[in-house]
Amino acid sequence: MTLVAGVDSSTQSCKVVIRDLETGALVRSGRASHPDGTEVDPAAWWRALNEAVEAAGGFDDVAAVSIAGQQHGMVVLDAEGRVIRDALLWNDTRSADAAAALTAEVTAEGYAQRAGLVPVASFTATKLRWLKDNEPENAARVAAVALPHDWLTWRLLGYGPAGESELGPVLEALVTDRSDASGTAYWSPFTNDYDYDLLERALGRRDVVLPRVLGPGEAAGKTPAGVLVGPGAGDNAGAALGLGAASGDVVVSLGTSGTVFAVADEPSADATGTVAGFADASGHFLPIVVTLNAARVLVSATTLLGVDFDGLSELALAAQPGSDGVVLVPYFEGERTPNLPTAKASFHGLSLASTTRENIARASIEGMLSGLGAGLDAVRDAGVEVGRVLLIGGAAQNPAVQAVAAQVFDAPVVVPEPGEYVADGGAVQAAWALTGARPSWEVSVSASPERDFRPEIAEQYHRYADALLK
Repeated sequence: MTLVAGVDSSTQSCKVVIRDLETGALVRSGRASHPDGTEVDPAAWWRALNEAVEAAGGFDDVAAVSIAGQQHGMVVLDAEGRVIRDALLWNDTRSADAAAALTAEVTAEGYAQRAGLVPVASFTATKLRWLKDNEPENAARVAAVALPHDWLTWRLLGYGPAGESELGPVLEALVTDRSDASGTAYWSPFTNDYDYDLLERALGRRDVVLPRVLGPGEAAGKTPAGVLVGPGAGDNAGAALGLGAASGDVVVSLGTSGTVFAVADEPSADATGTVAGFADASGHFLPIVVTLNAARVLVSATTLLGVDFDGLSELALAAQPGSDGVVLVPYFEGERTPNLPTAKASFHGLSLASTTRENIARASIEGMLSGLGAGLDAVRDAGVEVGRVLLIGGAAQNPAVQAVAAQVFDAPVVVPEPGEYVADGGAVQAAWALTGARPSWEVSVSASPERDFRPEIAEQYHRYADALLK
């Protein structure tokens, strides 16, 4: 049996799956936690990767591996390959002013036409601009800029600071892929290359090493132990590969952030910034809408109501669709789409009669999904033909979430079996790099809730959410 491995280095943890090359069957897996926070020492990711690999039984019998990971995080290295400062993660909003400044300088239309997106605080370019403006001494030391999956792949290949790695600080050995590069705001899905003018506008200079962009299925090299290493991917592109997403499939992922994305044949350029025109990991494109507030909304609701997730589901299913007019605008941590980095969450429509535990439970789920429903509409407006919605993430298995999704999304909803689809996408990449062909592994479905579209849920949500934009 030939084995391949996939890695998901996410915000919260590192997951490793090891699968049979022939059938895709899961053989074993491992996991390790990441520290909390919006800035993290990348060394914590490296430790977690090694712990997760060990928990998965090691790579001694593994032929190939590929790492998918959280996008946008700014990893800056000096000339000796050392990390200059803790990485600023995608959910760090301190660069909101930098994003506004970059957009004003280039214009939203200019960015959309050149990079397929409009800067918000999540993207790497805005973090580099923040670094230049707020930590000029650190900015002056930058010799290379990498993303989380790029840096981990580099370390896995044996590179790193002198004394901490077998091959030393060869910055030119850094590699990435189209999907992750497209989330930097200085790479173009139209030219398939870096835009160094945009990089210079962000960092103030262009004389830095950027990772070489590998094509789908292209190998990055081998580990010192001889394991083939695939190109890696951004987490959403990895999930699309793991799910086998094809034209007509829109993936809605309920994780720390919420995402709506689809595989498309052509790049998109949305000057409103609602849809980011990313590339995918298969040679196509991945128009995507991202919200900062997803599954954590439900965590807050369970804490508020003093119940577990099953209890939240029972309460929500006991309320009527629309929650008797109660609406939660769930911008607990600010919001990325719409671009409201300093916003807070708010309840609306509360009366003495409607303020019940059941309505609050249901409004929490409706609010979370309505923000993503707006994302589905935006992806459709970008030209995507929506055949079905694939609902993934731990919260997708909640019965109330499934029922409300069938009422909020104007498309059939399918819930795949729980799985580590980002890590699975890494395993697909590993198999692709090993054999030269993308594998086709079956994905099982756990639920297909009956379609029950209720447009009034979105209408009352937007009555309050849209007011924040005025």
